[in-house]
Amino acid sequence: MLDFLVRYIWIVPFYGLLGAVLTLPWSMGLVQRTGPRPAAYFNLLTSAAAFIHGALAFTASWGGEPREIVVPWLHAADFKLTLAIRVSPVSLGALGLITGITLVTLIYALGYMEKDWSLARFFGMMGFFEAALSGIALSDSLLLSYGLLELLTLSTYLLVGFWYAQPLVVTAARDAFLTKRVGDIFLLMGLVALSSYGVGLTFSEIDTWAPRAELPPMFAALLGLALIAAPVAKCAQFPLNLWLDEAMEAPNPASLMRNSVVVTAGAYVLIQLRPIFALSPVVSDSLIAIGALTAVGASLVAIAQIDLKRTLSHSTSAYLGLVFVAVGAGQLDIALLLLLIHAIAKALLYMSAGSVILSSNNQNITEMGGLWSRMPATTSAFVVGSSGLVMLLPLGNFWVMGQWLHEFDSPLLLVLLLAVNGLSAVNLTRVFRLVFLGTPHPKTRRAPEAPWPMALPMVTLTFVALLAPLVPQRWQPWFQDTGSLATAGEVLARSDVLLLVLSGILGVALGAVVVLPRTWSRPVRASSRFIQDLLAYDFYIDRVYRATVVQLVGGFSRLADWLDRYIVDGLVNLVGLSAVLSGQGLKYSASGQLQFYLLTIFVGGALLFALLMNWQF
Repeated sequence: MLDFLVRYIWIVPFYGLLGAVLTLPWSMGLVQRTGPRPAAYFNLLTSAAAFIHGALAFTASWGGEPREIVVPWLHAADFKLTLAIRVSPVSLGALGLITGITLVTLIYALGYMEKDWSLARFFGMMGFFEAALSGIALSDSLLLSYGLLELLTLSTYLLVGFWYAQPLVVTAARDAFLTKRVGDIFLLMGLVALSSYGVGLTFSEIDTWAPRAELPPMFAALLGLALIAAPVAKCAQFPLNLWLDEAMEAPNPASLMRNSVVVTAGAYVLIQLRPIFALSPVVSDSLIAIGALTAVGASLVAIAQIDLKRTLSHSTSAYLGLVFVAVGAGQLDIALLLLLIHAIAKALLYMSAGSVILSSNNQNITEMGGLWSRMPATTSAFVVGSSGLVMLLPLGNFWVMGQWLHEFDSPLLLVLLLAVNGLSAVNLTRVFRLVFLGTPHPKTRRAPEAPWPMALPMVTLTFVALLAPLVPQRWQPWFQDTGSLATAGEVLARSDVLLLVLSGILGVALGAVVVLPRTWSRPVRASSRFIQDLLAYDFYIDRVYRATVVQLVGGFSRLADWLDRYIVDGLVNLVGLSAVLSGQGLKYSASGQLQFYLLTIFVGGALLFALLMNWQF
């Protein structure tokens, strides 16, 4: 039975697709008497089936050899395209993470969106979302992964624009779609360029081909840079990082999925393409530079935000930046562990944030306070999720960072981790103080605890986050393809690990003692105002884009419009006008007299003969 589930693991993405199809009668308004909740129940059942199928297959394949399921798709002469699925502990573990978080998110969404009459449409979109994510986890084909990333881009557009009656939501959906499309187009260019070398487009074939490939340095660099573009956009890395902040206009369950597993999917594709990146030091250095810049920059920007969801979204960009640094340095096991720990912790934080938003009808953290006694489950979820991101013993991130320093002993890496860990601790402690501690404000004075459909997933995921430290120490077979993990004694014996712990404690202390005025009045000094605005407005990156890229594209568009209107259309209109005038003139020569026709032919022939004689001499 278990072997049957492993052989047919490719069915799992179709569970989510089936759930999306089953919601159509309600989302299209064909069934109205029952309300939209039956559609949500159908989607929940299919998601539960996907999780159970994936979990059983993961158990059956534990410690076994990876295998591949190949489906021929196109064969013309020597050109072959196949769609491949890889069945291994890593791929099935990623699948279990996606289906598990999706399941608890859908249960959570039952409570969060209980009064929304578009509930069926939302669950249908989430089913489509889950299908694309599950396919990426199992895919062993770059071509298949590209197609699924395109579906993920479409899903993001639909979910971000879910409340499409609001102008700001429409703008956010458009920006998210266009930003991701930039990365997808470059990925397609890299895919075509890679196929021109005759290499198969499965990740297994790429792993075999890359060590023996002899590419010109320039081509290897351009190929690698093209292939990292889509993960840069999906993971909201600089310079394609602004869409994740705007995407917080979506319903909170969609934001939960996007910040936990959607960004994970983009980084997962990045990890599988690592053999190509190793062909050029330029690409590896670019990954490290992009990741480090985003990690530090997003951590600083997060501290200046006052919107609850946005301060967490910038934290997502920061931790995914660390994943990029790990991939650029060749530490694939660290990248996988970071994705696992971050996905669980960030899902927990967004569940807590959604509970606060639903109870208070507010997202401004300066207008909250005193919720810890009124919402104990929500408070516990936020504390455990925050602790899972900050390097505090004995939670998951402690072991991940310790393992990283054990494998890659670099002073620059230590400085980067100290900065990101300390700034994250300051940010999360600041949010906790403003939201849960202090005196209640009018919008939080009567805030109740979340309903049970929201509280149950929060409590469940809280226990999972507390058990997550067991993963780095006991799940060694999961990383048999990527590296060997250090023991607990080796991690605890390092002095640089102690420095990281102290940076987290220092960040918590600073976040706890720094004065946080609720009014957030602007500083009197111009320099202080400049720094505050610089961080709050994301280093003015959007204005830089408007002054450079947008102006450049707009200028080219106006030039192309002028050329089309006056040059191309002018020539076409001139030809048409000439035909009309010549036709109008020739109609007067149609007299019906044969001698006149013969005279016309003679004169025309004479003129043609004269022209030919002139050309000859």
